Amino acid sequence: QVQFVESGGGLVQPGGSLRLSCAASGTIFIYTMDWYRQAPGKQRELVASITSGGSTNYADSVKGRFTISRDNAKNTVYLQMNSLKPEDTADYYCNARRGSISFSSWGHGTQVTVSS
Repeated sequence: QVQFVESGGGLVQPGGSLRLSCAASGTIFIYTMDWYRQAPGKQRELVASITSGGSTNYADSVKGRFTISRDNAKNTVYLQMNSLKPEDTADYYCNARRGSISFSSWGHGTQVTVSS
């Protein structure tokens, strides 16, 4: 099991930017990496994924605004969030998997609040 520490969240005004980091306890190069978010009263949502080969996928709600990337040498995954909207407000979590099998436990996440 891989353990993660998410960081980079905070309070930002609409239209602003944040970069989230997910630092892993070990190597991640063999895993697909995901960013999830969960807003108050809502279901957990898959925001973005990046495969071991670097292919990316995004939820329609964030496509064109968010960019997921990985630095395997640093065992870190990033989520660059631009043009933030109030509906992006949520706790953000990362996960490692191979196919549908998770190799990490949900961490504490990092809170993103988009408000004027």
